[in-house]
Amino acid sequence: MSSAPMPSTNLLRDNIARVRERIAAAAARVNRDPSEITLIGVSKTHPAEMIRAAYEAGLREFGENRVQEWEGKRQALLDLGDARWHLIGHLQSNKATRAATIFHSVDSVDDLALAQRLDRTRQGTDSAHGPLRVLLEVHIAGEAAKSGAEPSDLPELAEAVTKCASLHLNGLMCVPPLLDDAEKVRPYFRRLRELRDRLEAQVGHRLPVLSMGMSHDFEAAIEEGATEVRVGTALFGQRPAPKKKR
Repeated sequence: MSSAPMPSTNLLRDNIARVRERIAAAAARVNRDPSEITLIGVSKTHPAEMIRAAYEAGLREFGENRVQEWEGKRQALLDLGDARWHLIGHLQSNKATRAATIFHSVDSVDDLALAQRLDRTRQGTDSAHGPLRVLLEVHIAGEAAKSGAEPSDLPELAEAVTKCASLHLNGLMCVPPLLDDAEKVRPYFRRLRELRDRLEAQVGHRLPVLSMGMSHDFEAAIEEGATEVRVGTALFGQRPAPKKKR
């Protein structure tokens, strides 16, 4: 990683406050209570020191993309007892065993074999946190480069995951196309909400979480029903560029 300058705690505090103001304004436009919306700081590629600074500035929920990267930071942050760690990136099956023990939530479950491996590992650990919260990631726009369960497969997958005793299925997540105009992304957010609503009726219990919306489009996501928004750049600034190979 490059040595991109780390924002000060004061700047992080200002950024967090500004994003929370935008969350509240978006919620107000559709008569929602902003306290229903969780801000997840996307801390992938950022060092442990920056995560600690964000925690000290009031952030409590953090999203990481890779198991190995989080393992490298985790030891330096174990004292942040009330922080919650979300895996928001695609999870390879061979890393599921590790993920089940170091995250509070895996927000990117997209097939049954992965869910079952998480379930088996969680059953075998003496976890004070109880069942592992999971979200089903939906392949919302059919993009070849992105992962997720196909919408048509959701009912069968959700039914199976609800039978995993050590998992708690809480809702859906999506990563829509990256478009400059948030209004063009809005239909994907609406579709995820509609899929969730139908799925609740099919599985017979509530799925309260809709994780959707990032720095450039989270306001539209909130207006369409998001309960969790995953914000990186608007909080931490641009991510460090990877080192060039020599």
